[in-house]
Amino acid sequence: MLKAGDVVLLSGDIGAGKSHFSRALIQSQLAEPEDVPSPTFTLVQTYDLPDSELWHADLYRLGDPDQIVELGLLDAFDTAICLVEWPDRLAELTPDGALSILIGDPNKDDTRSLAVSGDADRWAPVVEALTA
Repeated sequence: MLKAGDVVLLSGDIGAGKSHFSRALIQSQLAEPEDVPSPTFTLVQTYDLPDSELWHADLYRLGDPDQIVELGLLDAFDTAICLVEWPDRLAELTPDGALSILIGDPNKDDTRSLAVSGDADRWAPVVEALTA
């Protein structure tokens, strides 16, 4: 259901499952399976999909929002599907219309909860699919 120009912001504590969620989503989009490493140290990994490019960004190590511009992420928000871990690092550069997913373990029992929010017109079908 994702298309070029869609941005998914993944928040949660360390170990919440942001990278796991991203890997599963990326693998589901690839025409041919490939290794999907965490971009913790590279900051961004890109993938060529049949209909667009997908950028997976882990902003945990960024110290300044200006580094986001240097990565080319702002342009990717318009032209690619973007998954962004640690989106709080975007500050005022957070794109309008993004889907926000907060992953948590509220009962501390190794289960996960998702709190999903975004523009109702764009994201209602996605949220419905996630909660079905």
